[in-house]
Amino acid sequence: MDEGMPGPRPRLGPFEVDNIYHGDCLGLMKQLPDACIDLVITDPPFAISFKANKLSYKRKLANVIDGYKEVRPEDYLEFTRKWMAEVHRVLRPSGSMYVFSGWNNLKDMLIAIDETGFVVVNHIIWKYQFGVCTKYRYVTSHYHCLYVCRDIKLRKFHPFPRFPPGKRGRHGHKLHYKDKEDVWDIKREYWKNKMKTPTKLPSELIRKILAYSSDDGDIILDPFLGSGQVAMVSKEKGRHFVGFEIVKEYHDFARKRLGLGDGQG
Repeated sequence: MDEGMPGPRPRLGPFEVDNIYHGDCLGLMKQLPDACIDLVITDPPFAISFKANKLSYKRKLANVIDGYKEVRPEDYLEFTRKWMAEVHRVLRPSGSMYVFSGWNNLKDMLIAIDETGFVVVNHIIWKYQFGVCTKYRYVTSHYHCLYVCRDIKLRKFHPFPRFPPGKRGRHGHKLHYKDKEDVWDIKREYWKNKMKTPTKLPSELIRKILAYSSDDGDIILDPFLGSGQVAMVSKEKGRHFVGFEIVKEYHDFARKRLGLGDGQG
């Protein structure tokens, strides 16, 4: 058992918890039992030809692991319907999902959410510190985060996990109120001169979600694992994790970050 992880590792069908697996999440999630996951945090492909735009983010390309697998815009709705249906099946009745989206295909996300039977709790805006430079339109410097659940009455949500009710900030405002607003101003992380995948969520953003919508020992799923950031922070915060990643290079990179070695999850 990994140091710091709570209790013995449960198994979910053929999968060992606190492990990650290489393969297409659509097929792998079908092997998960019904109602076995407490929380999903995921950042699926955006269908915007991201690979072609990596230079816009001013990265040194030698440090960016190649292999980003995109989805064609015309296939995006059906792709989203399929993976969301599996997430809905594997979530516990008290479970929730936070899914990130750009604006380009947000309508497909919302259609799939409605068709799948999820209940939208909040439409969160994640504001980051820079956007892609543009000349003929406004700079896009935010992502959408859709917080959805299976059952609005059973969903898990802690009202004061980060700031007590009476604590106030420097300017007198209540810190828990500010923290619970639906616009999150959280900076991107820079991994200067380090290997990285093209996209990853900031660890602070994941910590915030875990604090509000999970408990110690809960099982967190990321079906589009990427660099392993959701699994890393889940482990740090005493949650179990399981993740799937279709790109072999990303899967191997995430295993090393998680201290899982070179074995094939």
